[in-house]
Amino acid sequence: MKVAVYNLEGKKIKDIDLAGSVFSVPKNDALLHQVYVAQYANRRQVLAHSKDRAERAGSGKKPWRQKGTGRARVGSVRSPIWRKGGVIFGPTKNRNFKKDISKKMNQKALAVALSGKLADKEIVIVDSLKTKELKTKVMSKALEVLKIKGSVLVGFSKDEKEMKRASRNIPKADNIDAENLNVFDILNHKYLILSEEGIRAVEGKYKRL
Repeated sequence: MKVAVYNLEGKKIKDIDLAGSVFSVPKNDALLHQVYVAQYANRRQVLAHSKDRAERAGSGKKPWRQKGTGRARVGSVRSPIWRKGGVIFGPTKNRNFKKDISKKMNQKALAVALSGKLADKEIVIVDSLKTKELKTKVMSKALEVLKIKGSVLVGFSKDEKEMKRASRNIPKADNIDAENLNVFDILNHKYLILSEEGIRAVEGKYKRL
């Protein structure tokens, strides 16, 4: 399948062939959803943590003797029913939200996501992402002439990594290494920009699906 290649001035330069095994895969929403949820869960950070009675500050001494005082028996000031005591059944940092996805499923889902983006004309291929000046305004101007409106993910090849700095401060724009493309980031952005070199890097990694 042939796709147009543009330069950063918005002009069409040529057409290139893309691997059908990566960019022309049938739709599979169930697989996309499963992999997306797993990648989302694997990025989740466990922040909420409540202290149980073992973690609370306080003396280990028994407040008063067991019998004969007329008061309820108690063994510690860190008891959960006491003020400043431990928390019962609260959220802890030991929670694990990780989900396992096989390598084959992950690769297949990525091909489905890329194929869907290409079918919706939301993948823009440029000849190169390298520019003479390493400035944000240059990259911002390129997005403008390429008529990209909305969130965009820019995939850089190994030789284009320095250009990441030029796209970091652009609103609604994120960057990623082309070899590290994943379902979560692709689906969270409307457009995907790849250079011809980045396309070949993706094909070289996933062409053997």
